Parts: sequence; C-alpha cells; structure tokens
Amino acid sequence: MKINRRLMLIMMVLVFAMPMRGVTAQDKKVTIRWWHIFTAPASFTDFAQGLANDYMKDHPNVNIEITVLENDAFKTRLATAMPSGDPPDLFQSWGGGVLGSYAAAGLLRDITPELTANDNEWKDTFSAQAALDLYKYDSKYYGIANDWGAVGFWYNKDLFAKAGIKDTPKTWDEFLEDVKKLKDAGITPIALGEKEKWPGHFWWVYLAVRMGGKEAFNAAYTRTGTFADKPFIQAGELLKQLVDMNPFPEGYLGLSYPEEAGVMGNGQAAMELMGQWSPGVQASSAKDGKGIPDKLGWFPFPMVKDGAGDPSDTMGGGNGIAVGKNAPDEAVDFLKYLSSADVQKQFVAQNVGFVPTNKGAESALTDPLLQAVLKARNNAKYFQLYYDQFLPPAVAQTVVDSAQGIFTGDLSPEDAAQAIEDVATTQLQPAATATP
Repeated sequence: MKINRRLMLIMMVLVFAMPMRGVTAQDKKVTIRWWHIFTAPASFTDFAQGLANDYMKDHPNVNIEITVLENDAFKTRLATAMPSGDPPDLFQSWGGGVLGSYAAAGLLRDITPELTANDNEWKDTFSAQAALDLYKYDSKYYGIANDWGAVGFWYNKDLFAKAGIKDTPKTWDEFLEDVKKLKDAGITPIALGEKEKWPGHFWWVYLAVRMGGKEAFNAAYTRTGTFADKPFIQAGELLKQLVDMNPFPEGYLGLSYPEEAGVMGNGQAAMELMGQWSPGVQASSAKDGKGIPDKLGWFPFPMVKDGAGDPSDTMGGGNGIAVGKNAPDEAVDFLKYLSSADVQKQFVAQNVGFVPTNKGAESALTDPLLQAVLKARNNAKYFQLYYDQFLPPAVAQTVVDSAQGIFTGDLSPEDAAQAIEDVATTQLQPAATATP
C-alpha cells in the first residue's frame, strides 16, 4: 500500500505539536525547600504544614519540604548552608544587614519583578512599607515581611496590683520606681534570659532610641557620627542603673529565651520586654501550656528625661521570608500565597501574636493588646529594626556582646559603646543608606 508522503508529513507535525504529559510547566515536578521557626505553640507548626498542604493540593506538581528549627538552631544551620552556596528556597529572615550580606554574596533571588508586576499589584498589599524595605538591598527586593510589630512591655496586671502600681510608667524614672515597688512586694520585676544575648540587647537599643532618636543612629550608621557618641554611652548608663537594682530572675544570665518566657508565663515575674510574639511563647513555655493571657497588659517603652527621641519612636520587627538564589518560580508564587490577606487572617486566628503586614488582614486583629502593638507600629515617626538584624553581622554581634557586658559588669557603658564603634569603623561605609 502506498503512503501519501504529504499526509504523513502533516500527521508527524500534528503529533509533535501535541502537548506531551511530563513536559509542560504545569506538570513539571518542583520541590520547594522551606525553613521556618514556627515552633511555638506546637499547633503553629501544624498550621504551617497545613498551608503547605493546601498549596500542594492546588498545585499537584509542587512538593514543599519543610524544615522546622528553633530560633538559634536555625541561625546556626543557615550559617552553615549559606557558605556552601546552597541556600533553602524560602527561609526565615529578619531583613536588614544580615539579608543584605547574603544578597551582596549572590545567595538570594531578586523578586522585584514579581512584587512590582501589574503596577505593584503585590507590593501595594503591604501596609508596613518600612518593614518591606528592610528586605531590599541595592534597590532590589529579596524577600517579604510576613508579620511586623513593636517591642514593648508585657506585664502581669495582678502582680502590678499586688505591688500597688495603678498606672503603667510613662517615664524611665517612673519605671524604676515601679521596679522598686515590685521588689519591695517580693515580686521579681522583670523576666529575662541572657543565654542567647539578643533579649538583653533590646534594652540597650531602646534606651539608645530614646536618648538619641533617629538622628543619633543615622549619624553613627552613615559615619557622620559614631557609636561612641553621648547617646549610646547614656543608653549604657541607664541600663547599668537598672542592672544594679537586680530586678531579674536568679541565674538569668544562663536562662534561654524560652525559659525567660516560661518565667513570665508561669506568673513568676511582673514584666517582659519583648516583641508581639511574646504571649504565644509565654503560653507554650508555661508549665500549664496556657500562660497568663487574662492577666496580660501591654505598654510602650517609657520616655527618658532629656532624651532626643520622639515619644512615638519604636524599636521592633517581626518575621519575614527570604528567597534563596536557586528558588523556582513556584517558590515565589507560594510566598505570594503566604502573604495574601486570606492567609494572613488565618495567621492572626492562630493567636500567636501575629501582626499582619497585608493591610487587608489588619481588620482580623481583634485582640486589644495586639491592636496596641499595631498602633505603635503604624504611628511610629521612627521605626528602628533591632540592631542585631539591621547592622552588618560583625557589628550586630558586637552589639549583643557589648550589651551583655553591661549586664555581667564586665564592660562599662563607655567601653561597651567604644567596642561597637571599633567594629563599626571597619564594617560601615561613609554615607551608607540610613534606617527607613
């Protein structure tokens, strides 16, 4: 039988033009490696897995491999993964100088095209632009802020009442008076665990914010001033004033952050200076697994007499997600899903101190304490990310070490400030971009 060669040619063209299963982008198998620190409470870990499961159900070609790590274990493991040049596709990030160092080393994926596509459709969903900008390096975005809040004082209203304290302190002098009242009543005034050092650096940074305001930090950061200038020394002096009152739990220098949270959650201390996640960690670290939610109150860091900072100035931050250099497009799409208003509302419903960055999800925040945190964040004239994340890693480490030196008594306020300046001299460039 003769075969029509023209007909055969047409049939071959049609066959090769047909989509082949396993070749299309939709059917191509993709794995996304996601490292997060959603460990407290335990239900939060399950919730994160549920979000991944929902996404994979709608995207059958995608497999999301989740690695859950405790805060400090995560930092250690990431520090090992990054030099190898094989970062996870999505991972926890606080933005700032640490993220900038990874971007400069070419270890991150630029997601600016996706954020700004369709006239900034995705980018414009964020209510905290200053927070989003902390995931920007050299005019390019390498991640997003997932939740963002303010560090402030969580306090036990019952213990305040027991000590005869009727109103929360508005000034540093009033704060110290309340610390004395609590001690006189046989109550540990402040929960603190300094084993990991970062909780203690919150105190020194906030006092620097109160004493020097935005101008002092920007001057030191851009090298028109120094970290040995008067406001930073004064911050150390005020911190030493508090440390000398011995207001912390016995053995606090050896307590971990979860142990600090447990002290607060068990009702064994009156105050804790911590971020918006604190109630959730208090509950998970408490003996009863519940903490003291009905007894908690919140107030901002008090003003300091003669300080240059504005009363609204706030130090804080939150959690974000950075994108590794080899991340597939599906990882960016999953990240967009995680930052959507609907998913952020689900985060809020977990009751873990989540303060959303998607403005469409802010209405879901009904807890009056977290509403106060949101108000402090949104109304801050100057919002400062924690120094240990904003500053380059070497400077950041010196900050936490120097702050701890004041707690231990090994460093004077002057020596602590000078130690930071000595490292900043080698790590910061003149006219560097200042804080948002």
